[in-house]
Amino acid sequence: MNEPSWRPPQPAAGYGEPPANARPHAAGHEGESRGHGRDGAGTPPASAAPAGSAPGVTPGGGGPQGQGGSGGGKRAGRDLRAAVGVGLALGAVIIASLFIYKPVFLGVIAVAVMVGVWELCSRLAERKQIQVPMVPLAIGGAAIVVAGYLRGAAGAWVALGLTVLVVLLWRMAFSPETYLRDATASVFAAFYVPFLAAFVALMLAADDGAWRVLTFLVLVVLSDTGAYAVGWRLGRRKLAPRISPGKTLEGLAGAISFAMVGGALCFAFLIEDAVWWQGLLMGLAVAICATLGDLGESMIKRDLGIKDMGTLLPGHGGIMDRLDSLLPTAPVAWLLYLAFTGAG
Repeated sequence: MNEPSWRPPQPAAGYGEPPANARPHAAGHEGESRGHGRDGAGTPPASAAPAGSAPGVTPGGGGPQGQGGSGGGKRAGRDLRAAVGVGLALGAVIIASLFIYKPVFLGVIAVAVMVGVWELCSRLAERKQIQVPMVPLAIGGAAIVVAGYLRGAAGAWVALGLTVLVVLLWRMAFSPETYLRDATASVFAAFYVPFLAAFVALMLAADDGAWRVLTFLVLVVLSDTGAYAVGWRLGRRKLAPRISPGKTLEGLAGAISFAMVGGALCFAFLIEDAVWWQGLLMGLAVAICATLGDLGESMIKRDLGIKDMGTLLPGHGGIMDRLDSLLPTAPVAWLLYLAFTGAG
C-alpha cells in the first residue's frame, strides 16, 4: 500500500532537495535520500533521474503527504484524482465478479498474478540482470491459483512444485552462467506472487466465499486507511526508518484499530457462523500482516532502486504495488477462517 500515508507532517521547505555535494547512497542505507523508493514525494524511478543525480533522487521534489508539493489534485507524488478513479473501477470489477459468478473473480486473480509476475520479473531483469523464465512462471502462476480453487491447499502445493520444476528446466536451455542466481529468483517469484495469491482462491471456494474474500479485502483497505488517518495526523515515532521512513508507530496503531473494528462488524454481520470477537482477532492479524507485507516489498524496491513496480494503474503504480499488503495477509486470513468457521 502507499507508504506516504504513514508519514507525519514535516516542513515542506527543501524536502527532497539534496545538497550540492550530495553523493549517491546505497539502497536501504541509513543515510539514503528520502527521494528513494516510494517514500519520496514526487520522485520518479531511478531510471528517470537526470544524469549525475543520485539514484531515485530528483532535485526539487515535492513535499510529503498532506503538503502542497505539486498541487493540482496531487499529493505525495500521486495523482489523487486518477488514484480514486482507478480504485473505484477496480472495486466495481471485484464486487461484480465476486457476487455474479465466482469463476470470473477467479479469472481476475489469475490475470493479476500473471501481470504481477511480469512486473516483478521485468524489474529484476532491468535492475539486477536476473533472468527469470517469465512465460512458464506466468502460466504456472495462473495454474497455481486455479488448482487452489479446485483442489484446495494440496492442489496449490502440487501446482507450485510443478511450476518450479518447469521453470528450472526451462532455464537450463540457456547459458549456465548465473543459473543458480536465476533459479533462486524464480523460486522466490513463484512463491511470492502466485502461491500466496492462491489463498484468496481458497477463501473464494467456500460456500460463503464471496463474503470471506470481501471481508478480507475490506480489512486490508481499512488497515491502510487507518494508517493514513492516524499516521499522517499524529505520527511521530518511526516504525522502520531504514526500510520505510514514512511509517510510524502511530500509523500502525491506527491500522490495527480500524481493522479490528471493521473485523468485528464484518464477522458479526457478513460471515456465517462467526462471532464478533473473532473479527477482532482477524483485524489484528490483517493489520500486522499487511504492514509486514508492505515493508517486505519496500525492501525489494529499495534493493532494486525503484519507486514503483510498474505504471499500469495511474495514481497507484503497478499491480504489485497493490498486491504488496494482500499477498502475505491471504494465507493468515485463510487459516483464521479455517479455525473460526471451518472450510465452509
